[in-house]
Amino acid sequence: MTAKIIDGKAIAEQIRMEVAAQIALRQKAGQPPPGLATVLVGENPGSLSYVRSKQKACLEVGIESSGFQLAEDTPQDSLEKLLFDLNADPKINGILVQLPLPSGFDEEKVLSTISLEKDIDGFHPINVGRLAMKRRDPLFIPCTPAGILTLLQKAGADLSGARAVVLGRSNIVGMPTALLLVRENATVTICHSRTENIPAIVRQADILIAAIGKPKFVRGDWIKLGATVIDVGINRVEDSTAKNGYRLVGDVDFEEARQVAGAITPVPGGVGPMTIALLLKNTLKAAEMASSKK
Repeated sequence: MTAKIIDGKAIAEQIRMEVAAQIALRQKAGQPPPGLATVLVGENPGSLSYVRSKQKACLEVGIESSGFQLAEDTPQDSLEKLLFDLNADPKINGILVQLPLPSGFDEEKVLSTISLEKDIDGFHPINVGRLAMKRRDPLFIPCTPAGILTLLQKAGADLSGARAVVLGRSNIVGMPTALLLVRENATVTICHSRTENIPAIVRQADILIAAIGKPKFVRGDWIKLGATVIDVGINRVEDSTAKNGYRLVGDVDFEEARQVAGAITPVPGGVGPMTIALLLKNTLKAAEMASSKK
């Protein structure tokens, strides 16, 4: 069999169009456009590129984006002061601090400083705590996990009662994704660097989420026949035939896995576009919450 390709780029574009249409309706009704503030500490090239792509996406759908870049040696209290000011700014509906922060920063304290109602990344400890609790709903769900869940739903994956395996336990992707799957009544196993016999565990998975940052770590013979595979990994590997001397691959060996899986995301063009699309959707939600309070 050959797996169905889950086109994250097309699904993300549909979400963007829906967000843009809703923002246009808001403005026709005399409401201001949503406002997003991005905060970048340091000059990590990957983070710089990612923030620029977020700002460009905001412009395309009608969200006003304000960028703040701080030096890597910025004191912790100066960063917190900026966040307090953004919390108090009524034109700013969402605040995004680009992670990871440089070494020396208290990341949890920084994330806790962001107003709960402006935490469009879903990383505030209260939002994370609500995600982990039964009969509690976070105001915002982290964007990449929310995008993963959307891809699964669009692919027609039956999550209730399914065996799901998540490779990776990061606070940004692995752990919140596992919590989302539990909320969908899947039976979830989280694998990490200390897990023994990962291939045997993966072979039981109806749903596989790979988010460990190791190129082509998951081989085709690990995949259960007909499984749905979401590949979060984006890894550079040398390729002399490519213009830049490298190409992007996922954590799953795509060519092997597509011969076994029922559905699979490509890299690039799978999860990546969904992260920004859900960020836009969360920013619109924050603006609507603020309007309802008024």
